[in-house]
Amino acid sequence: MAKKSTIQVEKVNQHIVNWLKEYALKAHVNGFVIGISGGVDSAVTSTLCAQTGLTTLCIEMPIHQDETQVSRGREHIEQLKKRFPNVKNDIADLTSVFETFKINVPSGDDNIRLDLALANTRARLRMTTLYYFAGIYRLLVAGTGNKVEDFGVGFYTKYGDGGVDLSPIADLMKSDVYALGSFLDIPKSIQNASPTDGLFGDSRTDEEQIGASYDELEWAMLMTEGNKNLAHFSEREKEVFDIYTKLNTINQHKMNPIPVCIIPINLKITEII
Repeated sequence: MAKKSTIQVEKVNQHIVNWLKEYALKAHVNGFVIGISGGVDSAVTSTLCAQTGLTTLCIEMPIHQDETQVSRGREHIEQLKKRFPNVKNDIADLTSVFETFKINVPSGDDNIRLDLALANTRARLRMTTLYYFAGIYRLLVAGTGNKVEDFGVGFYTKYGDGGVDLSPIADLMKSDVYALGSFLDIPKSIQNASPTDGLFGDSRTDEEQIGASYDELEWAMLMTEGNKNLAHFSEREKEVFDIYTKLNTINQHKMNPIPVCIIPINLKITEII
């Protein structure tokens, strides 16, 4: 199921940079703010933003973070600052904020649900922090989600890393992001690292959480779009397809607009006396 990117990386790169710059200029902002995780998505997104020549603010937001993630993120930021004079960085250590939050809310009696709720809380604290920086410096929050995460399996936190102003790489598969990362010469440590959301304070990977690799998920997404016959799938392909279908179904609430209860017009009209 290995997926090789077929995008024209140089042209895609320029297209995204032009799109970012045009959007920012129309919005009358100074540039972009991006949360740096030490992963390929944030590295590629921040590099694309930096190429616009507009202010690009890279923010580290550790919460009991695995040290390898921290070191990769810092390596990327230092490299980016050397390459682009418009890149700035800052650190907002949210560990104490997170711990204070935990003290002041009930823990419940389901440890699995508690762990997930706290993981999502980390993402939402980071979203709030990014919008703080965006507000004081007149910046747009640039999202780092790719297509298979955002529109395939919904592997992100609603109003967390899903809370952004614009999404530069959300129409690119993970394999495409890696191809862009190689073209943009992001650090090899990031290109070679296993993808992780970094929300649990350990080194667990996305594949361990989801049960399938991004190559497999991309395959399943393409099979869904192509409406292929399940009878021809191998046992592993069926397993992956089931994982993809289940996640795509239960996470539709993230991908679709917020439901609005439409009031019938006859209930809105009152007799005018």
